[in-house]
Amino acid sequence: MRIEPNPHLQRIQTYKPGRPIEEVIRELNLKGEVIKLASNENPLGTSPLALEAMKRTMEESALYPDDNCFYVKEIIAKKFNVDISQLFIGNGSVEIMPYLTLTYLSAKDSAVVSQSAFIWYKIAVNIAGGELIEAPMKDHTHDLKAMLKAIKSNTKLLFIANPNNPTGTIVTKEEFDVFLEEVPDHVIVVLDEAYKEYISDPVYPNSAKYFGKKKNLVILRTMSKMYGLAGMRLGFMLADQDIVSNVMKLRISFNVNRIVQSAAIAAFDDVEHISKSRTANDAGKQYLYDEYKKLGVFFVPTYGNFIFVDFARDSKIVFEELQKQGVITRTIKEYGFPNALRITIGTEKQNRRLISTLKKIL
Repeated sequence: MRIEPNPHLQRIQTYKPGRPIEEVIRELNLKGEVIKLASNENPLGTSPLALEAMKRTMEESALYPDDNCFYVKEIIAKKFNVDISQLFIGNGSVEIMPYLTLTYLSAKDSAVVSQSAFIWYKIAVNIAGGELIEAPMKDHTHDLKAMLKAIKSNTKLLFIANPNNPTGTIVTKEEFDVFLEEVPDHVIVVLDEAYKEYISDPVYPNSAKYFGKKKNLVILRTMSKMYGLAGMRLGFMLADQDIVSNVMKLRISFNVNRIVQSAAIAAFDDVEHISKSRTANDAGKQYLYDEYKKLGVFFVPTYGNFIFVDFARDSKIVFEELQKQGVITRTIKEYGFPNALRITIGTEKQNRRLISTLKKIL
C-alpha cells in the first residue's frame, strides 16, 4: 500500500540550482579549466577576513553554535539601527521564506508573487498549502500596481525581489513609496534584497528608512552574494518583533552553524573586499553590455551580479554548447523564459572566456 503525501505537496516545483563544477566535469569528461557562471556567486571569493575567522573557529567544531546567534545579531542591529528582537538569522535567506509561509498561511490564505520572480517564493507558498496568486510582470520588472490589484481579503503575504532574480531589474523608490502607502495593513510585504550590496543608484529604495514605520514590512538579506559565503549559508530577516517571535516557534535548533557565525561577523567589517567586489562587478557589467550589443543579443541591464540574456532561440542549445566548452550558465525556462540564460558576471578573465566562447557557438 502506497502512503500518499499531503496533496498540496504535488504543486511544488523542485528548485533547480546551478550545476556544480564537479558534476559537469564528471559528466562531460572535460579537461582544462571549467568556469561556473550559473549561481551568482562572488567571483572574487570569500571575504579574506571571514576566511581567517573560519580557520580560527574550526578548532571549536566539537562545540554547538550559539543558538541565538547573539553576536551576529548584535553587529546587524548596529548596522541597521534596529533592536536585536527584530532580527531572525537563518541558514540562508531561503530557509526563512518557508518559515514565513508556514507561520502565516493556511489553505484558506493566499500570497501574491510576481510570475517571473525568484521561484522559491512559489515553493514556500506551496509548502504551506496556501493559495498562490501570480501577478504578471511588466518589462521584466515587478508590476507593483498589478500586485496591488491581485491582493484579496485572504491575502497575508506578498513577496518582492529587489533586485529581481533572474531578470536583474528593480522597483524604484518612487514606485515603492506609492506601493507601501496603498498596500493593506493585513498583508506582510516581504522585501528580498539579496543583491542590495551591489547597488549605489539613488533611485533604489532605502528599505532601512521604511522599516519601523511599517509593521507589515519584512526585509530579507543574505551573506551569500557580495560577502562570498554562499557555501556556508547565512541569511537574516528584519521584521517587527511580533513577526520574529512567531517565526521563531518554527525554527530548528542550532540552524546556523558556529563557523559561519564567526565568518559573518568578520565579513561585515571587510570594507576592502566589498569595495573590490563592487568595482569588479561594475567593470564586468559594462564589458559584457558592450559585448552583448556586438553579438546582437537582447539583454536586460542589471542591478545585481548577473545578466539576463535572451538568445531568440532555445537557450538549452546555447547552454549545452557553452557547457561542452567548459562554461557553466543557468537556463531559466521555469521562470517563463525558454530562450534566455541567466549568466553571472565573473572576473575579467572569466567574462572574456564567456564572450569568446559565445562568438564560437552562436
